[in-house]
Amino acid sequence: MSAVTAETAPTAETAAENAAEGAATTARRRRPPRLRTVLLTAVGWLVALTFLAPYVQMLLTALKPTPELMKSPPSYLPSRWEWSNFADVWSLKDPPVSDALWFSLYVAGMSTLLALAVGLPAAYYTARHRFRGRGAFLLLVLVTQMFAPTALLVGIYREMVSLDLTDTAEGLILVNAAFNLPFCIWILNAYFASIPKELEEAAYMDGAGRLGALARVTLPLALPGVVTALVYTFIGAWNEYVVALTITSSGDRTTLTKAIPGFVTAYQEQWQYLFATSLIAIVPVVVLFVFVERYLISGLTAGGIK
Repeated sequence: MSAVTAETAPTAETAAENAAEGAATTARRRRPPRLRTVLLTAVGWLVALTFLAPYVQMLLTALKPTPELMKSPPSYLPSRWEWSNFADVWSLKDPPVSDALWFSLYVAGMSTLLALAVGLPAAYYTARHRFRGRGAFLLLVLVTQMFAPTALLVGIYREMVSLDLTDTAEGLILVNAAFNLPFCIWILNAYFASIPKELEEAAYMDGAGRLGALARVTLPLALPGVVTALVYTFIGAWNEYVVALTITSSGDRTTLTKAIPGFVTAYQEQWQYLFATSLIAIVPVVVLFVFVERYLISGLTAGGIK
């Protein structure tokens, strides 16, 4: 009998501890949020709404009928919701929205591929090898990122003329890839440097070869950095406006950013189509971001922890 009592005593004690811990957990859950948490949540919602407000205004304007756009005083909500405005923009010829959308996708996609094709080997070599002038090379790459395209327009145009690339998609692809290449090299350099070199050497010793080790070990581990460079380059090329306005002039070589202002000119004011097209222009970037969002955070924080 005494043995049974000795065995059950710890069990009863453990049950009492679990009950006390459960009661404490329940009490913590029922505890009202602290003032600091409430204030931070409110500030977060306020900042989010501030950033979303312009997009809401764009959507409401895109859904207004044409006569209501000129009404004074203006109203925030449309009296009649014209969802057909989003369908009508695809049939317009001045400016041609559908052609501009496909041309922008082609230019942004090829610019991204070209920047990654050049940036990946450059970033890998500078991360894995120490050579004379390495620091100066990386500094030079960083300095080129500091020049705004607007300040270089005259030089860019003269260069495109000398290469016979004015009013061509190839000229836009070269310029967009060149302007986004420094960021690709720096973000990929930081990511390659964070991957232990011993992993590649182990794969090389197992017979994978240098290219095999790079393709099977390093690149999969560097995927967040590659995705970050891809997204940044695509968005930069997709949103580019000044260079496209300068070196292209044909209607079939009009990017979407260049086509959108064409809805409001001295001869026409179609604000509903302007805002509808602006919202359509956001869709490819949002879709791309949704698919790669989980890679972006680790890619952007590469090199933050040593």
